[in-house]
Amino acid sequence: MADDAARKDLREAGREYESKLAVALARQGEPAKPPQTSYGMPLKSVYTPEDAPDQDYLRDLGFPGTYPFTRGIRPDMYRGRLWTMRQYAGYDTVEETNSRFRHLLEQGLTGMNVAFDLPTQLGMDPDHPLASSEVGKVGISCPSVRQMETLFQELPLQQVTPSLTVNASAQSVLSMYVVTAQNQGIPLEQIGGTTQNDILKEFIARGNYIFPPGPSLKMTVDLFEYCAGHLPRWNFINICGYHVREAGSSLVQELAFAFGNARAYLDEALSRGMEIDDFAPRIAFNFSVFNNVLEEVAKFRAARRLWARLLKVGYGAKNPRSLTFRTGAGSGGSTLVAQQPENNIVRVTLHTVIAAMAGVQSMHTASMDEAHALPSEEAATLALRTQQIVAYESGLADVIDPLGGSYYVESLTDQIEEQVDEYLKRIEDRGGMVAAIESGWVVQEIGEEAYRLQREVEQGERVVVGLNRFTTDETPAIELHHPDPSVGGTVRDEIDELRRKRDQKALSRALKDLKSVAGEGGNLMPPTLEAIRSLATVGEVSGALREVFGEWRAPNS
Repeated sequence: MADDAARKDLREAGREYESKLAVALARQGEPAKPPQTSYGMPLKSVYTPEDAPDQDYLRDLGFPGTYPFTRGIRPDMYRGRLWTMRQYAGYDTVEETNSRFRHLLEQGLTGMNVAFDLPTQLGMDPDHPLASSEVGKVGISCPSVRQMETLFQELPLQQVTPSLTVNASAQSVLSMYVVTAQNQGIPLEQIGGTTQNDILKEFIARGNYIFPPGPSLKMTVDLFEYCAGHLPRWNFINICGYHVREAGSSLVQELAFAFGNARAYLDEALSRGMEIDDFAPRIAFNFSVFNNVLEEVAKFRAARRLWARLLKVGYGAKNPRSLTFRTGAGSGGSTLVAQQPENNIVRVTLHTVIAAMAGVQSMHTASMDEAHALPSEEAATLALRTQQIVAYESGLADVIDPLGGSYYVESLTDQIEEQVDEYLKRIEDRGGMVAAIESGWVVQEIGEEAYRLQREVEQGERVVVGLNRFTTDETPAIELHHPDPSVGGTVRDEIDELRRKRDQKALSRALKDLKSVAGEGGNLMPPTLEAIRSLATVGEVSGALREVFGEWRAPNS
């Protein structure tokens, strides 16, 4: 505000407006529940400069590409380079997934998100007794480097990089990719891409962990060390608020628990003697996009500012690239509804518009049929087209942070940042993120929020079109993908052949060395790479480490 007199005039006008609003609401009858944000804070009917009275533009917002990066991490943003357009794919055989990526690349895809099946994620080979019913069901079965080579055969890996969506077995999967890329003639320093590698979120959101939190955290940071020294173009972690939100958390919890995990990784890396600016620039994030447009935009703005301040003030980072919150955004799968699946096209369009206005670096859009099955080729192509239409026809890529300066959005940004800070203090009071996970507190917090949200849906307080309001009795007529039941047998045959033909002595030496390094506390990436080159399987590498670290059983499970 210009001066005290102007502030006084605004307050008086505001009081006059509130009086008129009260009269209007009294005529209509007050709603049963006053409006509030999705995370439980009361909402005003209109926002003014009074809702951000202490905001200093340069301190709190700045310009794109400058600290604290609230308005964007690059000065040119989408004028210089559009977001990477990714689609998540992995199903049945590696040959079919390769074909799906080829199709999507021909349609304009600029990044590949690879889905691995549950056995691969949990360090089991397809012939493990617990794996048989899940081989190739929710991702590809990739037990050895032979499947990885087929997956990426004749794909332009130097132009279109993959995101390997795997955590507990991230070292084995990255090793398979490194060997595959080198076999294609790509030198280490030019290998680009991302491993998700965020194991702590598995303990609080997905449950796909193998080892206890301590060794798991160590293995995650082993990747930091190895990639910092050998793979300068590789993003060695993709810290995921996405799965926390999908597990039922609030928007605030999504940010807080992801940042709590990030601090645990940062602290572990620093405890090994790594310098913050040697590895922080390669840290990336992945967050969800739900349907509330302005809240979601504010979330990403708050996240950029939180990360910049955390790295600069909390960790003393000097390199501006260390302060930049590089994030992907994905359609919240739990926002999609099986009933009236065509409505999901509208929801995914909202997600795309939100992510574009929020200034993310990559985007994955869900397909309309994902509430029923893995995406069909037609649905996946339509999801990609949604990104392309927003990118090239909406005008949203022309102006940076178009909602910056909105009284409401600025107020939301400040509020979200403040609430996340409070949550981070609660995590620290509990001894840090690992201790909070081991005690079961984080899972309990998410569970209580998930129950609250589900109850609101069931009671009709939270409207979901087609599910609890505006419903029909019609059965959706859409063609769905159906898993191939023969995949398990095919992959098991491939593994049997691999085991017959490989050098068993070289494999035994490599696995013995892996166990030795694990027992001594050394970095596990070099011996894992050697084991994979010796044609060890994911199950064999994980089995060797199970002998050293054991397996984790969650509290009260």
